[in-house]
Amino acid sequence: MTVSRTVCLGFLAVITIGTILLMMPLSTSDGTWNDPIVALFTSTSAVCVTGLSVVDPGSYFSFWGQLFMTLLVQIGGLGYMTSTTFLILLIGRKFDLRQKVAIQQALDRPGMSGSAQVIRSIIATTLIFEITGIFLLLPAFVPKFGWNQGLWLSIFHSVNAWNNAGFSLFKDNLIGYQSSLLVVFTITMLIIFGGIGYQVILEMYLWLRDRILKKNHNQIFSLDFKVATSTTIILLVIGTIAFFCIEIRNPETFGYLNLRGQILVAWFQSVTPRTAGFNTIDIGKMTTAGLFITIALMFIGASPGGTGGGMKTTTLRVLTSCTKTILQGKEEVLLYDRKIAISLILKAVGVLVGSVATVILATIIISLTDPTLDFIQILFEVVSAFATVGLSTGITASISTAAKLILIVTMYIGRVGVLLLMSAVLGDPRPTRIHYPEENLLVG
Repeated sequence: MTVSRTVCLGFLAVITIGTILLMMPLSTSDGTWNDPIVALFTSTSAVCVTGLSVVDPGSYFSFWGQLFMTLLVQIGGLGYMTSTTFLILLIGRKFDLRQKVAIQQALDRPGMSGSAQVIRSIIATTLIFEITGIFLLLPAFVPKFGWNQGLWLSIFHSVNAWNNAGFSLFKDNLIGYQSSLLVVFTITMLIIFGGIGYQVILEMYLWLRDRILKKNHNQIFSLDFKVATSTTIILLVIGTIAFFCIEIRNPETFGYLNLRGQILVAWFQSVTPRTAGFNTIDIGKMTTAGLFITIALMFIGASPGGTGGGMKTTTLRVLTSCTKTILQGKEEVLLYDRKIAISLILKAVGVLVGSVATVILATIIISLTDPTLDFIQILFEVVSAFATVGLSTGITASISTAAKLILIVTMYIGRVGVLLLMSAVLGDPRPTRIHYPEENLLVG
């Protein structure tokens, strides 16, 4: 079995186990067997770290159901290969060549050496950020809900924020905390660092360590670091300004807040499509322009190596650099004075085409199964599912069973990746030594 098929089937296995657990009476608040579609949708959404839900997790599921959701989100955020490799390390087994290759492809690493150390670093980074998030959220939740419930709320929301899932135990998600600087800061920082990628965090740590220890040598940041951080900052700034300017006159989202509240909400709304799914305003009451900007940010998504989904920031930068190269009449695609390989450009184009095709197909099918829904609502829901975001205009619970199944498939494709899924179905690509004659073609 190929590595791509192992990863894809691994995610399906975890989703299946999660569905069985969430169907059990102990997982529901009323102690009855759960609806299989609800269990399957919730399990898929959790494993794919999406956050879309057809029920209110806080009231529908018991503590055990919520705990199962948290574990599924954690496994989904780490990734199937990372999770299974960590279990192999715990029981003291050594990696074989096949497992090293799987880790290399799953984490998109250039080599196979040091795989065990990489996995340990990822697990340690995850625990550090999640535990920090728990402690920061305790002062916000404990005074109101008490120690037991407040601690559980902190754990649940910290894990979901770091893994860019977006499930909340509050009926109105985080709207009740839209003006809380502590909650907004903690959740957004977890979302950003969770989605920016482990490699970027490691380079940040090494840079800070050198500055603190006052080492003389200058660290050279990788191209991944430069592209991921710069693109993330640009999108966050543009998103915040755009949402503030567009929604400030909307009395149902921003209009009733003071300036401080409007800035916090605009910032949060700029962060959450990348790709978390928490919300501090009613998404369904946003303007059409605001919804479309959110769709664009969701489609772009987070960075490679992180817990988020979407097309990825690096893919966006490669494609925009290609456009810039064409407009300048050059023949080499450059990023920060580095030449981008043709194979990476082709991969970026493949990701874009596959992503657009998936979104278009899912949107068309749901438009046929649920013709009464508005197009913008369907498109928003599909992009949210594909980019594993979890934001919704409020139609998730009311759509037909067929539409729910389409969203389940869309979430799965978005989590494992279009190219990886195609490799699993068609087989891993093999290089060819055959070269054909070149000929011009009219384009554009």
